Amino acid sequence: MTTTALAEDRLDQIFHALANRTRRALVARLAQGTAKVTDLAEPFGMSLAAISKHLIVLENAGIVRRTVNGRVHICALNAGPLATADQWLTAYGAFWDEKLDNFARYLEDDADTAKE
Repeated sequence: MTTTALAEDRLDQIFHALANRTRRALVARLAQGTAKVTDLAEPFGMSLAAISKHLIVLENAGIVRRTVNGRVHICALNAGPLATADQWLTAYGAFWDEKLDNFARYLEDDADTAKE
């Protein structure tokens, strides 16, 4: 597999992990600091098994790191993959800036024409 294909597969994993609102909420919570799985599950009214499945998807994408100390599982955010997704999205910023600038010029030209 080529380096480009591997990077694309990685990006697929990241966006798949972020495509679910529960997982996005878990990421937002972990952005505040590390947390035990039991604490992460509490606000969702989900079983530990259900939260664990969401965390596994985030772990597979590299967004979450879990450490186990006896029976206690502690999760932490790894923001590196989020930066990768941000870089991909940012590449389209210039595209949208140009489109919006063109649209603004169109509206201004149209308003000037209407005044004449």
